[in-house]
Amino acid sequence: MARTWTGADATALRRGLGLTIEAFARRVGVAARTVDHWAAHPQVVPRSGQQAALDRLLAAAPAGVRDQVAAPAGRPMRVAVAVVARAGMVLLVRRRDEGPIGWQFPAGVIKPGEDGGAVAVRETHAETGVHCTVAEHLGCRVHPVTAVVCDYFVCSYLAGRPVNRDPAENTSVAWAPIGKLTEFVGPTIYPPILTALEECRA
Repeated sequence: MARTWTGADATALRRGLGLTIEAFARRVGVAARTVDHWAAHPQVVPRSGQQAALDRLLAAAPAGVRDQVAAPAGRPMRVAVAVVARAGMVLLVRRRDEGPIGWQFPAGVIKPGEDGGAVAVRETHAETGVHCTVAEHLGCRVHPVTAVVCDYFVCSYLAGRPVNRDPAENTSVAWAPIGKLTEFVGPTIYPPILTALEECRA
């Protein structure tokens, strides 16, 4: 049986993909004001053509995002974020979407019953080929752009050369100088990350 999308479902998909309103609108083929309307009116039902576009976008989404959109309403998406530091550098991935947060730390959706630290380590290797281990749990917050609940973990580098192992999601992987991190990630960075990385450099 085909699903019937609501504004709440469409908004959950957009947030799960980490897309801005404008980028999501381009993917679905609608105006940005339509996406904004869906967010403001969670019970609204998009038109049939829009339903089909949302179905296609969901089908191409990562499994974790598909699971989250199918989850009961009210359960927020949680992701584990890995902050991997090595010799004054920090590991970043560049997402394919055209939003303002293209450069990010490796991250993965935490499914019910999973340990956030284990997800951070697993997804770092899956995305970049880098092996790491959790050194510290920094805390969590609701991301100011995506509204996703983020659990942040400082991780110690173990081995591996950065390679883009997930080209469907990322365009590149790189070590970035800790001192220039805000130039990559921007002002929305979780402040304790900067403190922890400065301690790593000390």
